[in-house]
Amino acid sequence: MELQRRAIATPLGPMLALASETALCALEFTDPSRVSRLDRRLARWYGGARIVDAAAPNGVLRRTEEWLDAYFAGAAPDAAPPLDMRGAPFELRVWRQLLAVPPGATATYGEIARRIGSPGASRAVGLANGANPVAIIVPCHRVVGAGGALTGYGGGLDRKQWLLTHEARWRKDAPPAPGRLPLDG
Repeated sequence: MELQRRAIATPLGPMLALASETALCALEFTDPSRVSRLDRRLARWYGGARIVDAAAPNGVLRRTEEWLDAYFAGAAPDAAPPLDMRGAPFELRVWRQLLAVPPGATATYGEIARRIGSPGASRAVGLANGANPVAIIVPCHRVVGAGGALTGYGGGLDRKQWLLTHEARWRKDAPPAPGRLPLDG
């Protein structure tokens, strides 16, 4: 298997995208700690993959760039590129549930745990959330602590706040009171 790697400029700093010919495997901020974590995940879940820098991006990387361009421009992006996220079965359940949290909404770790049928697993949900290999598209930034507190975002709480503020345009209900975040459910 070959994975193409490409840096993508965003308003929040550069991101690193990795994709096969058929699916996006990773989208991560380029902070050194995030890249180290990504390298470990790639070695574990895509161990035999050859990684090449994409001078001319494949269709999946182009679609990822288009999705991010639309998202950051404030337009509701089209369907996300196909995903090939590999992880433990629990992580996969959490990541699928993250995809169900719509733009402009948030959910707590406890809500995600209940939705996947593991009501006592809030901390495990937090760990799985932190292991999400596809930032922004798989919206781990939409998960907040009990009462709406901003907690635990690998890209940094400043980015998490920026993303949630950016997504407020897509809220289905009235805007939140100043200083408060909307809670989904």
